[in-house]
Amino acid sequence: MRSARTVHAVAGAAVLLALAGCGSSSGGDSPATPTGSPATATGSAAHDAGPVCVGTAPAGGVHVSLGGGFELPGGGVQYTGASADGTTRTATLRDGAAYADGQQTRTAELGAQVSFGGHAYAVREICSYRVVLEPLDASVRTALAAAPASLKSKGGAADDKLCFSTNSSVRAAVSAGFPPKGSDWTLPVNGGLHVLPTGLSVAATSVDTGAGTAVLGASCAGIAVASYKDAAAGDTVEFGGVTFKVTAVRQTAVTLTRTG
Repeated sequence: MRSARTVHAVAGAAVLLALAGCGSSSGGDSPATPTGSPATATGSAAHDAGPVCVGTAPAGGVHVSLGGGFELPGGGVQYTGASADGTTRTATLRDGAAYADGQQTRTAELGAQVSFGGHAYAVREICSYRVVLEPLDASVRTALAAAPASLKSKGGAADDKLCFSTNSSVRAAVSAGFPPKGSDWTLPVNGGLHVLPTGLSVAATSVDTGAGTAVLGASCAGIAVASYKDAAAGDTVEFGGVTFKVTAVRQTAVTLTRTG
């Protein structure tokens, strides 16, 4: 999976860096540019019949944000499409944490068993903004929950254990990098990246003031891990396993309120 980042061209760099401009809105160096074409998410909250979520996210579940990818032992997964009919939801999942030619795509329902990298996962929750998979192999659960050597980002692929983990210490460190629950968080539009100490980078890359929507993206360890292309006020988004509600979309900034 790692080769997909370097072999496939940097069409996905625009997910954050090209639109976010130079520099960072917080301390730290700019992260490695995601490589490979980003997952193009279909479906949006603005045209979503709901419900917002079906199922329940288990402790230790793998959270994959809409439009993003997640590295798994032996492979990876992308959440590329969200759809709902007013009663239930389905998720379009693609092989690989980053886009590569020839990857398999499948539509999954709640409770379905899917395989990535030769390992089985159960689809436990499907939301408009994320899908949560439960590893069915004990070896995968152990690997994903393993503690990293450090909770400080080193950049690029060295951050895999920070970016693609179910470890409680890692999740706590990511959570601590965001404003407290209930607080507002303002992202300048095209004003740079907010870089967390664990290496996760988040940006508001553009807005459509006529539609009242924004493009929000995140990357970690060189992978595009979230891409919300038409986020509007009232929508829920998730970065690094932490949820936010979009509360305002303005020409110069997008305001999020932390909910998780």
